[in-house]
Amino acid sequence: MWLYLVQGIGFGFAAASQPGPFQTYLISQALTRGWQRTLPSALAPLVSDGPIILLCVLVLSQVPGWLQRVLYIAGGCFILYLAYGTFKAWRSFDANAPQPESPVTGLPKAALMNMLSPGPYIFWTLVTGPILVAGWREAPVNGLGFLAGFYIAMVGTLAGIILVFGAAARLGPKVNRALLGISSAALFCFGLFQLWKGLL
Repeated sequence: MWLYLVQGIGFGFAAASQPGPFQTYLISQALTRGWQRTLPSALAPLVSDGPIILLCVLVLSQVPGWLQRVLYIAGGCFILYLAYGTFKAWRSFDANAPQPESPVTGLPKAALMNMLSPGPYIFWTLVTGPILVAGWREAPVNGLGFLAGFYIAMVGTLAGIILVFGAAARLGPKVNRALLGISSAALFCFGLFQLWKGLL
């Protein structure tokens, strides 16, 4: 079990620390809403990954190309929507203005973004899915240990990212606005990249 637990921790840290649209979204939220209100969003993979893991393990490495393209296109459109919202926040940035609340925000929005991103599907199909299946076949406790290590490391790393950028937001309004602009540009690029991969 310990071998699978250590592997899970390593893969969880790697998955959370890779630059991607989900991480960029968390950074933009930490800059605009503060780390206290963004921190629950670090739990988004726990909410969204259950069906993803089940689907990927059942069809391990059998995902057809058209479905992968659909996931890229849907994820790209949603990321562009998030980029537009971040851009509006950058353009009308006012350090003293209260941040408006969206009906869907925080953890539900982060979970939706994670579910629409093809990254978790590809990751659980090609990278961690085979390890999970192999561990479970040896003994269920091995599979559970792998999952526990993975999500402890992933949620912890995402929480660390939120805390770091939430603290960076206190460096002053100019730094905060600049980081917000960078987040918007990064989300826009991720969205275009996913659309490109889905369409081509």
